[in-house]
Amino acid sequence: MTLLYIVAATLAGGVLSVLIAASLTVGLLARVVKSLVSLSAGVLLGTALLHVLPEAFESPGVDAHELFVTLLGGLLFFFLLEKAELYRHGHHHEGDDPHHHHHHGFDAEQAGRGGWSVLLGDSIHNFCDGIIIAAAFLTDVQLGVVTALAIIAHEIPQEVGDYIVLLNAGLSRARALAYNTISGLAAVLGGVLGYFIVGPWKDFFPYLLVVAASSFVYVAVADLLPQLQRRLAWRETLSQLVWLAVGLAVVVLARGLLHDH
Repeated sequence: MTLLYIVAATLAGGVLSVLIAASLTVGLLARVVKSLVSLSAGVLLGTALLHVLPEAFESPGVDAHELFVTLLGGLLFFFLLEKAELYRHGHHHEGDDPHHHHHHGFDAEQAGRGGWSVLLGDSIHNFCDGIIIAAAFLTDVQLGVVTALAIIAHEIPQEVGDYIVLLNAGLSRARALAYNTISGLAAVLGGVLGYFIVGPWKDFFPYLLVVAASSFVYVAVADLLPQLQRRLAWRETLSQLVWLAVGLAVVVLARGLLHDH
């Protein structure tokens, strides 16, 4: 059953988010993507700091100092991976903000000459997400559900951004959907491999959970929150705070409902 849960969760995280992005019009995507960024930041931080890290540190026989070293190493690893453009996060679209510093045609360049790098980076990101989901489910089914929820919440705005980049570059909806779907399936591959490879090494689960948390924290702090640090009208700022709070509330409520069952 655990493998079935992992496959279902990775399909939802890697493919469902792509289908949601493809089902909406570009205009609607442009309006909702900012709210989704705030929501996913709240979900990622809530999941990492309220559930994944406590689960790792409460594991029997672990050394807190070693877990903190693992957390630091994870943050540095994802920083270097993004430096190599293999852990890309796309949450923008051309013309999304008059203060955005991308020049006209930036999206076309990203999906043109550098398009394969974007897709490769997205695939590696999804593969890592699959392994993270597998480790969480193998630790505890409830933790797996909450972790998958966090990844799905983040994947939707990311896939929306990648989808808009490809459309702005002149690709048809069908081709953009096909490329993003193939990239999304890397999460399923990561989940299945994680189940068979990670499963026998249960003593390392707390460290894998810390790596998962470092991924969530890095994405939220290095990628999502900086996008919210712009001078905005008070209504837009309030909207950001509300969606951030909703993201945190979703994590808390989801965990509470799972405990009740």
